[in-house]
Amino acid sequence: MQRDYWYTAARDWRALEDVESVGRLAAEKAVKRLGAGKLSTRKAPILFAPELARGLIGHFVGAIGGAAQYRRSSFLLDAKGEQVFPEAISLIERPHLRGALGSAPFDGEGVATRDRELVVNGVLDGYLLDSYSARKLGLVTTGNAGGVHNLVVQGHMLDPKTLLRKLGTGLLVTEMMGQGVNPVNGDYSRGASGFWVENGEVTRPVHEITVAGNLREMLRRIVAQGDDVDRRGAIHCGSLLLEEMTIAGD
Repeated sequence: MQRDYWYTAARDWRALEDVESVGRLAAEKAVKRLGAGKLSTRKAPILFAPELARGLIGHFVGAIGGAAQYRRSSFLLDAKGEQVFPEAISLIERPHLRGALGSAPFDGEGVATRDRELVVNGVLDGYLLDSYSARKLGLVTTGNAGGVHNLVVQGHMLDPKTLLRKLGTGLLVTEMMGQGVNPVNGDYSRGASGFWVENGEVTRPVHEITVAGNLREMLRRIVAQGDDVDRRGAIHCGSLLLEEMTIAGD
């Protein structure tokens, strides 16, 4: 038994994908998973699909949030000014993108939002603060009560086929399961399924495996990103290719 999904989301109903294409894509994704098997335990490059890569960036967002910082419960504690991503990656917040799901003129406390460079050439430039966490840290609010507003991952982007060729032989992850993420020390271990890739070509579906690493290391070991950007949320991110992670299987 296999299953998968797809969905569409937009502020303007005219920008939604039609029902037939959403259903067709969900069915095609499920059919591709038929005949899935396990892998033996190994280390290999990992390519996260856009909707999962967005979650990876979400863990970073949580780590630089004001609450995690003043509670001293972040794997990126006091990391401002440090290299947290490769130099090729920058993250910018763009709260006023027309029609974007994360756009807002002000945050949850009524503080005006503004464009902001959060990570510049891989270096963390500041935190995400509401007024309370800002006071606790002796800083000022950044207008992020309620979260980020269109956090865009920037850098040189590759099309999906080129990204698979760069992956070479490794794992394309399309689904994650479980909550095995420790926000304090960054330890990451989650159930996964997806496809095994050899010489840049998808060879077979795989399931019932676990991928593991440490978030601080994982973020620094991103070697490429895709132009298949998922904009169905407040984080805009394409596929992310990581140099290596541990895969636990048979």
